[in-house]
Amino acid sequence: MRIRKCVKCSRYTLKMLCPLCGSETTNPQPPKYSPTDKYGEFRRKMLAQSD
Repeated sequence: MRIRKCVKCSRYTLKMLCPLCGSETTNPQPPKYSPTDKYGEFRRKMLAQSD
C-alpha cells in the first residue's frame, strides 16, 4: 500500500478514492529520471503550451 494524492483537493490518503471529496487519487511521485527519455521532448512541449 502506497500513499496517494487526490486530484481535486490535493489531500493525501492510502485509498484509491478520496475519502473527503470522492474523486480519484494518483501516485504523487514523479517518474524516474532517465537520460534516454524518449518522451521528454513531447512532455516539455505540452508543459510550455499549458503555461
